[in-house]
Amino acid sequence: MGHKTCFHCGLDATSSEITYDKKSFCCHGCKTVYEIFSVNDLTCYYDLQEAAGAKPSDIEGKYNFLDNKKIVESLLEFNDEKTQIATLYIPHIHCSSCIWILENLNKLNPTIQSSIVNFGKKTVRITYNNESVSLKEVVKLLSSIGYEPFICLDDYSVGKKNTDRSLIYKLGFAGFAFGNIMFLSFPEYFQVSGFWIETYAPLFRWLMFTFSLPVVFYSAQDYFISAYKGLRSNILNIDVPIALGVSVLFLRSTAEIIFNWGTGFFDSLSGLIFFLLLGKFFQQKTYNFLSFERDYKSYFPIGITKITSDNKEESIQVYDIKKGDRLLIRNEELIPVDCILINGNARIDYSFVTGESEAVSKQSGDKLFAGGKQLHSSIEVDVIKTVEQSYLTQLWSNDVFNKNKEDSFTTLTNKISKQFTITVLSIAVIATLFWFFVDASKAWNVFTAVLIIACPCAIALAAPFTFGNLLRIFGKLKFYAKNASVIEQLAAIDTIIFDKTGTITANKETAIDYEGLILSNDEESLLKSTLRNSNHPLSRSLYSLLNAHNIVVLDSYQEHIGKGIEAQHHRDSIKIGSAPFVGFSSKTLTLNTAVHVSTNNQYKGKFTFYNKYRKGLSKLFNALKKNYDLVILSGDNAGEQENLSKLLPAKTKLFFNQKPEDKLEYIKHHQNSGAKVLMIGDGLNDAGALAQSQVGIAVSENVNVFSPACDAILDATKFNKLHHFIKASKSAINIIKWSFVLSFIYNSIGLYFAVTGQLAPVIAAILMPLSSISIVVFTTICTNVLGKKLK
Repeated sequence: MGHKTCFHCGLDATSSEITYDKKSFCCHGCKTVYEIFSVNDLTCYYDLQEAAGAKPSDIEGKYNFLDNKKIVESLLEFNDEKTQIATLYIPHIHCSSCIWILENLNKLNPTIQSSIVNFGKKTVRITYNNESVSLKEVVKLLSSIGYEPFICLDDYSVGKKNTDRSLIYKLGFAGFAFGNIMFLSFPEYFQVSGFWIETYAPLFRWLMFTFSLPVVFYSAQDYFISAYKGLRSNILNIDVPIALGVSVLFLRSTAEIIFNWGTGFFDSLSGLIFFLLLGKFFQQKTYNFLSFERDYKSYFPIGITKITSDNKEESIQVYDIKKGDRLLIRNEELIPVDCILINGNARIDYSFVTGESEAVSKQSGDKLFAGGKQLHSSIEVDVIKTVEQSYLTQLWSNDVFNKNKEDSFTTLTNKISKQFTITVLSIAVIATLFWFFVDASKAWNVFTAVLIIACPCAIALAAPFTFGNLLRIFGKLKFYAKNASVIEQLAAIDTIIFDKTGTITANKETAIDYEGLILSNDEESLLKSTLRNSNHPLSRSLYSLLNAHNIVVLDSYQEHIGKGIEAQHHRDSIKIGSAPFVGFSSKTLTLNTAVHVSTNNQYKGKFTFYNKYRKGLSKLFNALKKNYDLVILSGDNAGEQENLSKLLPAKTKLFFNQKPEDKLEYIKHHQNSGAKVLMIGDGLNDAGALAQSQVGIAVSENVNVFSPACDAILDATKFNKLHHFIKASKSAINIIKWSFVLSFIYNSIGLYFAVTGQLAPVIAAILMPLSSISIVVFTTICTNVLGKKLK
């Protein structure tokens, strides 16, 4: 047994005040018990139990270990002066109602900035102001509303957990009790009289009561806890009508047994719990089978530049980054991992993580967090943690970048779930009152049947399963949408705007010619060192073409978006970009894309780029022209207008010499006219336009174009499949609408039989999970058929 310390009061394990065995140790000073999984250290704290002699009030200290700064630091993904981010595993997430509650924690505590749920992994990523609220208070808030997190510090990580088998145990108890109660109820079913079995009927009834106790107080406890904590927090969740139905059945049945009125409804009660748990078990298995959690985004075509041991540069994908690697981070490039700054001037913008746009300066030896964006010349960093793709996805889904993009379909689902619960409770009460005066014997039967048959689970599952499975399919086909709302917005667009350079042109196949004065070795070295800092497609293409030179550390570097870049090394200065930017004016009209160069305010020449367009471009535009307005917005000159006019449909609008702000204003103008815009760019100069559009897609050629400003990343090799992805998105909306129709039909039929007293509670308990299963099967089959059409 390794070194252990009580994190409540600081007593060491060697103290006489502490006793422990192989699985736990108890601190008698503060009366707390820890359970241990690590043999080397006390690294897992998942349950604080009431020790011998402890008072009930001691349970308030359940999360006192979160007062320890070292423990909190190990749980945090990001931590600065004002903002902290932590991802917590929540075992009790099981439906879209849970998602809605957990993603609206800011309504319960305004100091929580955002909370994002990963449905498949059952985690919630919470961003909060640590000056106003602590991690301990956040965890206590989650526990108070019925979503107690599982916190495990094994290897100082979150979410490493043992398999939770509690649902299986509860299902086993409910199934065992259900079978025995049904067996004991046979004499009542067949109304046997005149036999010895009738003599022992009271005994059989009390045995049924005994079997029902573990069903109600153990198997069904999650429904009661969730309903209670939800009501205490003024949240009406879908467990409220279920808990109410179980309570009514149990109390009514117990009363009949005590007063010898009859046998009660213990068979229906146990059957109800059994089939509810069976439905939940099936849902969990289906979630695991579909695997639509965000892990598939490990296939992101995002690259980063690694500096090898012999000082050569190579592009690797971010999930290949290992601890100890040295990386080159260019201007405007995202830092994908936690690292230590080694060389260069770091000016880090953490707005992608925290929403705060003020950049911070860092010095050599300082720690840099994943998600920061470098705003100066290139820097070299040493990796201290490997990349977590789920973290990049959570960063990508930050609410900061969704302020103007409504997730209306998800909101509709949540509204339906809430209103549906209120409606069901009203119908149950009204129907019960009616039958109480007409035929009191049917009143309770009607009440419980209505509460169970009209559970909104089926409606709540339609959107998560449809969008989730389609996101998984899109990911396999190298189209990476950041969340479900992207699919909905993509289905509604009517205008598609394309950037030219790096979007409809293939950077890797670009030919470059130089025209001008011969550059000296020092000038070529300065040129290559300057281009090394830039992440623009033209800069990257030109950088890879130039001969090898000694890379020098720049004294100053500045990139002017849409114009060019300038830098200085000792007394030498250089400008690279458009002709006006470098100070060159000519009466001769340049018809091709060109990058001009001047050193020490003397014009040197220009590099002319001859573009090759992506495969299938003409066919794609012809397929899109039938339903969409097509626009090309390019920052280049009109040299390619004639070639594009031959490739593209006649109605395609072509605009050249467009600055980034011009593209953004163009999109705004059309949106004000009611247009739903899809913007497709390279993720760099087009960041503003991508963010402004309803849907922004960044085309990637295995370079680091990752930007939370975009809503999706499309692998360049799948560019010609864009039309099929849009079409599939429209089909997904239709699948959800049909799912809603099926749910409405099912609930209408079920409510009719329930209200008229023709539906037994046990039958209702069987039909409720079957409705959920039918929605899951329907949406899964339909989306899989869509996926096959995309291949």
